[in-house]
Amino acid sequence: MRFGRVLALAAATSLALAGCAGGGSSSNSGDGSTLKIGFMGDLTGENSGIVIPPNNGAKLAIDEYNATNPKVKLELKNYDSQGKPEQATSLVQTAIGTDKITALIGPAFSGESKAVGGVLEQGKIPSVSPSATNPGLANNGWKYWHRVVANDNDQGPAIANFLITAKSPKNAYVISDDQEYSVGLADAFEKTFKDKGITTERDKFAKDASDYSSTVQKVKAANPDVIAFGGYYAQGGRLLKQLRDGGVKAIFATGDGSLDPQLVSGAGAAAAEGAVIGCPCNIPDAGAQNEFATKYKAKFNVDPAIYATEGYDAATAIINAVKAGNTTGEKINEFLKTEDFKGASKQVKFKENGEPQTNAIYVYQVVGGVIKNLGASTEAKING
Repeated sequence: MRFGRVLALAAATSLALAGCAGGGSSSNSGDGSTLKIGFMGDLTGENSGIVIPPNNGAKLAIDEYNATNPKVKLELKNYDSQGKPEQATSLVQTAIGTDKITALIGPAFSGESKAVGGVLEQGKIPSVSPSATNPGLANNGWKYWHRVVANDNDQGPAIANFLITAKSPKNAYVISDDQEYSVGLADAFEKTFKDKGITTERDKFAKDASDYSSTVQKVKAANPDVIAFGGYYAQGGRLLKQLRDGGVKAIFATGDGSLDPQLVSGAGAAAAEGAVIGCPCNIPDAGAQNEFATKYKAKFNVDPAIYATEGYDAATAIINAVKAGNTTGEKINEFLKTEDFKGASKQVKFKENGEPQTNAIYVYQVVGGVIKNLGASTEAKING
């Protein structure tokens, strides 16, 4: 019911913004001045560790572009949704109606993407998400929506198949909270296990819950060989700690929403040891030397983290459109159909429905309290 209210509000907002159709940039485009590009995501909330890196990546790309003294400069406007669909729905009205953004990087999460996608479509605002992975986002018929990451129908099976190859489990337990992203990833886990003939049980808890004892007892009674969690690190860390405290020793695996050191700190290093995390992102280990990592470290004084390269590439896709002389939402959107460039994360090219052409999934594992990149899911070898 709560999400239904969000969709109703989004529809009302669409009508309110109908007068902004055409890219929301009539006062900022084609005059040699500045276009406003939005970035929407959780920048201060409990899962902001996933969103700050792509926000930094977008900043880096836009700062590099502006440093060339182009005829049309870009201004990055941040919209801190804290990952909440209802907050994103309110912010998008400001972004289009008041700030008159021309394009949007994001939204970062799937729930907020679903909530505002129709509004962006109505306003003819092209969007490129660096991190929203729910499969259903590509099935809405939106023409202005894009993402540079593989979806959970790629991620979930890749993680589950990695576990099957590594551990040959006879039974699995799938857990999620009730967020859009979490349920979608858990669905993909469950389907893959069942399709492979593995006995699978499942449980779900509320996003804002803190006591998972009921779930822990169910998992303990099932005595699974593997546990797959769909959700973000804020919930994942607490869940993993409570599972280990409850005596559950099965290997714990999760997806990109938990690929952050705070999964380890939230669970405790001992509880997190050996946890497996999948992601449609290829993050170099700390200290790795490559052009993007060097530039990112120099600007932000930290190593690139999850979706930093994707944030850079999402911004670059929009920058390339502006470089080619496109300064309205409609023209930028037309240009995105032709994009095909080697990005910091991957070769960036969009399918007709906005999905990326590249869908590789990488596997990470907590080893010695540190998250290590094991490589592509089809080639990676588990530790322990």
